[in-house]
Amino acid sequence: MVKNVTVIIPNLNGKNFLKACLESLVRQDIPLEVIVVDNASEDGSADYIKEKYPDFRLIENSKNLGFAAAVNQGIRASETDYIFLLNNDTEIERNCILNLVKCIETDKNIFAVSSKMIQHQNRKIDDAGDDYTLLGWTKKIGNGRSPDIYTERRDVFSACGGAALYRKKIFKEIGCFDENFFAYLEDVDIGYRARLHGYKAIYCPEAVVYHQGSGTSGSKYNKFKVKISARNNVYLPYKNMPWPQLALNFVFLLLGYFIKYIFFLKKGYGKDYMAGLKEGFKCRHDLNRIKYDKYRFSNYLKVEWLLVKGTVKFVFP
Repeated sequence: MVKNVTVIIPNLNGKNFLKACLESLVRQDIPLEVIVVDNASEDGSADYIKEKYPDFRLIENSKNLGFAAAVNQGIRASETDYIFLLNNDTEIERNCILNLVKCIETDKNIFAVSSKMIQHQNRKIDDAGDDYTLLGWTKKIGNGRSPDIYTERRDVFSACGGAALYRKKIFKEIGCFDENFFAYLEDVDIGYRARLHGYKAIYCPEAVVYHQGSGTSGSKYNKFKVKISARNNVYLPYKNMPWPQLALNFVFLLLGYFIKYIFFLKKGYGKDYMAGLKEGFKCRHDLNRIKYDKYRFSNYLKVEWLLVKGTVKFVFP
């Protein structure tokens, strides 16, 4: 059978998770190309893949290039119509990828399809697609709620890159993942870019993925994650919003940064969050800002409306 989907798994010291993840791919209902991009793991991950899964393609990096760069390596090496990004600490149901393909093929304007990610430990929703807000915050839709609530397909602002299907040809139009982000929010950034080009993302409840969570970073909060996420929270709007839109949303963004600072200060990570913000503002000029296109003015309005809706849903869940 023709392989029409490439699964790309970035890996960093995830050997303990790989068996469950890769075996679930072996059991899928459709033929797949599988590419594991190893970011210089020191736990024997690469040797394990070579020994146990010789039919899977392994790309070995000599240093940790980050999530975004690893994913881009896999995209460039793939030859299929669809790309399925998958975290190494996941296990997917047998018909997961087939259902994602069925979803994306319902509309040529769908760029990405987000799966139904369920927390492995307690079987609550981990992520049913992502929202983005005027405060510069992202929200994992449904996080911590019952999976029985999210049973219908729906539009989302962007797909969670931990388990999402993408239409490869659109990468050629909008670009691949921004490697300046290194990790975190790069999936929201590319979803934002796709929105500006008139494409959309949807949530597919039939595609079920079980997620351990923080398999690579090791914890929900740590110094590295807090700092880089804060920096990327500055990068994302600066990159994608034209100056009038930034001016319109500036007060909301500052409020969002302040509230997050207070939150992380109480968690003991206030200095790390502030360091991330400072780096974001200092290095923002190194980014490739999205050039404003007057012919896509309606898309900017649609995005702004989605930010308003996302904020309202965040405040009144």
